[in-house]
Amino acid sequence: MNIAVLGAWHVHTMEYSTALQKNPDSTLCCLWDSDPERGAQMAEKLGVPFQPDLDAVLSDPSIEGVSVTTATSEHPQVLMAAAKAGKHIFTEKVLAFTNEEAEEIAKTVKESGIIFTISYPHKTRPTLKAAKEILESGKLGQVTYARVRNVHNGSTAGWLPPHFYNAAETGGGAMMDLGAHPMYTLHWLMGEPKSVVSMFTTVTGKPVEDNAVSVLEFENGALGVSETGFVSTGLPYVLELSGTKGSLMVHNDLLEYSSEETEGKLVKLETLPEPDPMPIDAWIAALGGKGTAPNGIDEAVALTRLMVGAYESYRTGAKNVF
Repeated sequence: MNIAVLGAWHVHTMEYSTALQKNPDSTLCCLWDSDPERGAQMAEKLGVPFQPDLDAVLSDPSIEGVSVTTATSEHPQVLMAAAKAGKHIFTEKVLAFTNEEAEEIAKTVKESGIIFTISYPHKTRPTLKAAKEILESGKLGQVTYARVRNVHNGSTAGWLPPHFYNAAETGGGAMMDLGAHPMYTLHWLMGEPKSVVSMFTTVTGKPVEDNAVSVLEFENGALGVSETGFVSTGLPYVLELSGTKGSLMVHNDLLEYSSEETEGKLVKLETLPEPDPMPIDAWIAALGGKGTAPNGIDEAVALTRLMVGAYESYRTGAKNVF
């Protein structure tokens, strides 16, 4: 099936586009970008035609779906236009800057009947799949605390593109980009939060935050801590879950847990589940009638709601109640 790439703005454009080219069930047929120079350069790298006219892409009946890697500021226009044209959508996170925009996009997607997936790749990881299984088994008892740390050194090492610091295009900094992963992971594991408190800082002097922590409060009194940043080097990905009967720790690909059956001692989980297909591959499979597309429009709206609350708390210096 023919898939068009909409946008060469994002750092993952090449990754997703290459995945489409490697997938035997998809053909990357063209690329559009609102910046013709940027779009033409990326199209040349991918070896596909550059199409400067978005309407021409969306009106082409041979194109079944689109992979959207525009600036987040362009999501409402591009996503709704694609949905109205009947194109199936795979998109980079986050969905939109505001709850109102997210709801408008969701309404259009649902009315169109298209297959929609937003990219939440951490949910495919064996360690996180195992963590969710252990949590849902009751071995940890009532979960009282969760923490996710997801950081890199993109700002201090200088490898993030300059436009990632343009708030007009991104809607924020480290929390809006890298922090999306801890936020959707906490939502996936813990459910709906009732409030959030945030503290963001700028270590490198960029116009958006490069160091960020948000604390989510849940109905049962549990807390969830989301840590992210562009200014940390060599720190592992971390997930911690604490409960009334046990606890669990993930450090990169290592999972250890304690429960009544381990007599309270942390033990390594020796056998992890297989990873799920990456979201873009699962989306392509769903387009071909093989399985269900993950991370649908409701999950996309939920992440925007969390982000809006986190940024509102930072701006006001107060707890934001959802």
